[in-house]
Amino acid sequence: MVNITENIYVLEDDDNIRKLVCYALSREGYCVKGFPAPSEFYTEYENQKPDLILLDIMLPEEDGISILKKICLSGDDIHVIMMTAKDSEIDTVTGLDSGADDYISKPFGITELVSRVRAVMRRGSKKHSEEEITYRIGELFVNPAEHIVKVSEQEVYLSYKEYRLLIALIEAGGKVITREELFSRVWGEYYGESRTLDVHIRNLRMKLGTAGKYIQTVKNIGYKTGGEIHG
Repeated sequence: MVNITENIYVLEDDDNIRKLVCYALSREGYCVKGFPAPSEFYTEYENQKPDLILLDIMLPEEDGISILKKICLSGDDIHVIMMTAKDSEIDTVTGLDSGADDYISKPFGITELVSRVRAVMRRGSKKHSEEEITYRIGELFVNPAEHIVKVSEQEVYLSYKEYRLLIALIEAGGKVITREELFSRVWGEYYGESRTLDVHIRNLRMKLGTAGKYIQTVKNIGYKTGGEIHG
């Protein structure tokens, strides 16, 4: 059963999509409110913070990426799933890199949307704890207890899921982790052919710079770390 205290805001200017999404999520037991414009959303947001926001990128008044950045800068612990009709990779990368938990492209199936919402909600309810141990692979240094990642002694700032991917790969000690297992560990379930994992891996490599080479692709299987890991 869904906890009735789990509130979802849907910021979508298309009336048909917004009403359908709100209806579907309400049937799942979530408390859902829909908003056609950012101004209406902000008014309610100040009164009550939701647990999750389904946020369209193309909106009147203000675009979704700008709204996402404001939410992240506020420090509020709120999950965000981006919705976009654009067939543009840059929108996906920008959204994820700006702090979104996930994205879903229109047109999407309601079953898939509900599945993604459930996965994000489950992740939000889990408390992660790491042992007092550090890792080093060449110029890459990771301190899980303090959530610190450094490359050549320069701190690197990763999104939550990029960080969890890195930890999962490092903790595997060089063994291959399948795509299915990475999805299970980081997203809570497997999305099949979803490109979410590929986008996050690419972002992770880019942010790690010269240490990105340690994140290695095993064709048709998954990913692993290369290089000798020192504890």
